[in-house]
Amino acid sequence: MTGWIDFAAVLAAFFLSHSIPVRPRIRHLLVRALGERGFTIVYSLLSLGMLAAVIVAAGRAPFVLLWPQAPWQHHVVLTGMFVVCLILAFGLGQPNPFSFGSAHNDRFDPQHPGIVRWIRHPVLVGLGLWALLHMLPNGDLAHVILFGIFAGFAWVGRKIIDRRKQREMTRERWHAIQAEIKNSPPRKMRGNLSWVMVRSVLAVGVFALLLAFHSYVIGVSVVEF
Repeated sequence: MTGWIDFAAVLAAFFLSHSIPVRPRIRHLLVRALGERGFTIVYSLLSLGMLAAVIVAAGRAPFVLLWPQAPWQHHVVLTGMFVVCLILAFGLGQPNPFSFGSAHNDRFDPQHPGIVRWIRHPVLVGLGLWALLHMLPNGDLAHVILFGIFAGFAWVGRKIIDRRKQREMTRERWHAIQAEIKNSPPRKMRGNLSWVMVRSVLAVGVFALLLAFHSYVIGVSVVEF
């Protein structure tokens, strides 16, 4: 029972650490003290630290097997995680007024939407796909709960952010831009060949780092099946 209590406590701390700092008043105070870039860096480090903590806590929870591991699961995870890296590489730091993890939203051009043409919330889609993929080879109850919550959080988060952005932009403007993106010719997609190559190399680099350091950070090797 103690293991489950510890797991629940760390899981609660994870979500509190993600929700409290971004509340408008608290975020405003933190940005004033740290600056926008400082807040982003500290919040990102906190998120990574809490993510590692909650994964470790799930590993220490009582083991209740729901389904066994199989070799095909690992291959699916590796392939899917490369797709996740591509989604994040092409989505993070790019103009996207519809979600978070973007930059220079004032430069967003609906005629050149980039990945936003297909994925309005790249970070949340990446999170949801990461969670579902990792649920495959981790068929014990604690990890299914953990990754299931993350997947649900990503799904619900899309809806919440859509409603928030519609209030900020007005519902009419939000739908008008969406319609413009949908009707823009594919040949006018954002980015030239060099930009695509740089982002692709970045995705490959991040994927390689995940393979190299997964066993050190999480304690489980992803290259030895």
